[in-house]
Amino acid sequence: MKISCNWLKDYINTGLSVEEISHLLTNCGLEVEAIEEFETIKGALRGIVIGQVVETRQHPNADKLTCCKVDVGGERLLDIVCGAPNVAKDQKVLVATVGTTLYKGEESFVIKSAKLRGEPSEGMICAEDEVGLGDSHAGIMVLDAAAKVGMPASNYFNVTNDTVLEIAITPNRGDAASHLGVARDLAAVIKHSENPDAAIKYQRVPVDDFKVDNHDLPVSVDVLDPEACPRYSGITVSGITIADSPEWLQNRLKAVGIRPINNLVDITNYVLMETGQPLHAFDASCITGNKVIVRKTAEGTPFVTLDQVERKLTSSDLMICNAEEPMCIAGVFGGIKSGITSQTKNIFLESAYFDSVHIRKTSKHHGLKTDASFRYERGADPDITLYALKRAALMMKEIAGGKISSEIVDVYPTKIQPKTVELSYEKVNTLIGKTIEPAVIKSILTSLEIEIRSESADTLTLAIPPFKSDVYRDVDVIEEILRIYGYNRIDFGDSVRSTLAYTPKPDTELLINKVSDYLSDNGFNEILTNSLTSSLYYEKSDAFPEEESVKILNPLSRDLSVMRQTLLFSGLEVVAYNRNRKMNNLKLYEFGTTYKLNPGKAEAADVRKRYRERRMLAIFATGRIAPESWYTDAKKVDFYYLKSQVFAIFRKLGIPYWQAKTTIADPSIFAEGETLLLNNQPVCSLGRIHASLIKQFDLKQEVFYAELDWQGLLPILNKEPIHFKEIPHYPEVRRDLALVVDKEVKFSDIEALAYRSGKDILRSVSLFDVYEGDKIDENKKSYAVSFILQDSNKTLTDPEIDKLMQKLAATFERELGALIRK
Repeated sequence: MKISCNWLKDYINTGLSVEEISHLLTNCGLEVEAIEEFETIKGALRGIVIGQVVETRQHPNADKLTCCKVDVGGERLLDIVCGAPNVAKDQKVLVATVGTTLYKGEESFVIKSAKLRGEPSEGMICAEDEVGLGDSHAGIMVLDAAAKVGMPASNYFNVTNDTVLEIAITPNRGDAASHLGVARDLAAVIKHSENPDAAIKYQRVPVDDFKVDNHDLPVSVDVLDPEACPRYSGITVSGITIADSPEWLQNRLKAVGIRPINNLVDITNYVLMETGQPLHAFDASCITGNKVIVRKTAEGTPFVTLDQVERKLTSSDLMICNAEEPMCIAGVFGGIKSGITSQTKNIFLESAYFDSVHIRKTSKHHGLKTDASFRYERGADPDITLYALKRAALMMKEIAGGKISSEIVDVYPTKIQPKTVELSYEKVNTLIGKTIEPAVIKSILTSLEIEIRSESADTLTLAIPPFKSDVYRDVDVIEEILRIYGYNRIDFGDSVRSTLAYTPKPDTELLINKVSDYLSDNGFNEILTNSLTSSLYYEKSDAFPEEESVKILNPLSRDLSVMRQTLLFSGLEVVAYNRNRKMNNLKLYEFGTTYKLNPGKAEAADVRKRYRERRMLAIFATGRIAPESWYTDAKKVDFYYLKSQVFAIFRKLGIPYWQAKTTIADPSIFAEGETLLLNNQPVCSLGRIHASLIKQFDLKQEVFYAELDWQGLLPILNKEPIHFKEIPHYPEVRRDLALVVDKEVKFSDIEALAYRSGKDILRSVSLFDVYEGDKIDENKKSYAVSFILQDSNKTLTDPEIDKLMQKLAATFERELGALIRK
């Protein structure tokens, strides 16, 4: 939100600099994100002065140029060559002196001393389009004869300079969405800062002059939905003349990024930015029956808004209607039929308080984000509606020549009472960590317009004004005290307080860090993707049925309409994003939660039974394993590389991966892949992603993916304690076997048989070659397997080694039908 420093000074008198104000606002929770300079005319006419043409003569070398001597109030006359046809002696003109920067659209140029066709020129006599005062370029701009020579043009044309603060308004700070709200906080902070300004004061513009001029235009109001509209105030103003707003009003609106339209609309916008209270002006001639009805309409009712778009209303949209039809979407957007036009003479002015939830739902449903909805969604002030109404009506009388033609209609059946909070001094000091004097606490509270209804030696009974929509409890009040007192004024003590906590085993966060460290150390980058994703991914998915998607009731868009069932799609979005930016070699991982709806249990009383949340670990790899370099090979990521990373993670966690059984992975996701099962439960699916998915994300290269059921792995972690084993004193021996086996035989079968047969001295088994080809039967394959043998108590002899190898060979022949190649 933009806050004008010039405007702010209407309500608070302070000599602080813009930088000091910015610092104080940021410290009290109103973060100033940017400071911008605003000028009603670009360049603010700097370097341009009023001059008088003293002498003119025809340029000796150019028919269309005139040599002028111009008085700009200096010690001597300036020689200026001018090409305008209307330049003449004794004219008062605008002169851009040497060094002045002129702006024309997005372009700019600097005036320099030069010679034009041999004649000296020490400046430039300007046309109105050259200085931003109009669009005409027919000739130079001739000023009134009374203009004072040497006067800066910025003073003559009343050019306004302003400094604008861009403030980040969080959803809980609707009270600060106005110049008055910011002034309130700023006054409180200055008053209670380390260097207080005793003269500081914050005040509204008075409306004591408000009075009804006549009763010629009465309009009645019926509120049929007081829950959605707790308060509705209105008044009529007649005899208005629609015209441009005065310059000062236009400049105020331009400074905060609002385009001036006409005096009536500009006044409602001005009061909005001043007070934070949205107003809406209806053309009174469009209010049939002289009655305003606040109600909801039937589902699907068509309604054309001010932007000339027809929208279908929902049954929950609150509408401002006349006796026959809707005129405005309450608190969001006006209708085209009742809007202000150049022909409008009489208006009905609305100042209402609408329920924030209703406004938020309507705004999101129709995709309409307006200044009014921004404030209503954050919680407006029900007590300021009458003040804003009177303020706008008085401005309309002054600027638009109107007459107040009815009494104020104020429908407020159930008054919103201030919230009552009991505040203990002891709790304030304990929570803040510093003892603050009770007088200071009370002063801060009254500065924020929090009423002290009663007090004792230890406590205060407070009435929280309705505009403090986020203050309900004593801790909320303490937060208000602390942000005004100053976080930076809280001292750090010498003591350290800590709490002993018992972490149940296994410590999941420790394990996540352990695996993350391993993957990061091996060239993987961690990603974090949104839990909300597009429903389009699941509409035609066999692996992830659409009926199991957890849908969002009020989605921001279709792209964020469901909770993710898998980390696959969001991860592929990241891969595609990076690939489009020439990042071809990617290794990524993510720990994230997936969400599914339990089929058949959507209506279960226990919410935990309706949904399934699962913590998962996703790993993506594509392109080369190592970055391109002269000393590394160009080996690309493949299935076995990915599987080796998965098994390395299992080893880190102490999971018996060698006991894993495998099945074919889901063919709708993987072109080739497998699912690993431990204790007959699937714990990981990995492989090369199917070409159809790759095409869906417009990827041009293979992507390998593994998804580990992190939650399912935790129960099977190795719970055995780690034992120290002495380094062997005796050497190890390696022996190799070449086995020809059926294609269905897996290396894991050979590994399991070997360990069972040679468990006393067999230390490890590894596969170092696989052969399939024309030298063996087409239904066979050859495994080259190495065996590491070692005895902890002695050096193995050849007979002992041969005996074990013969036993292994016999076992493989008997159990697997293997042929031992010599």
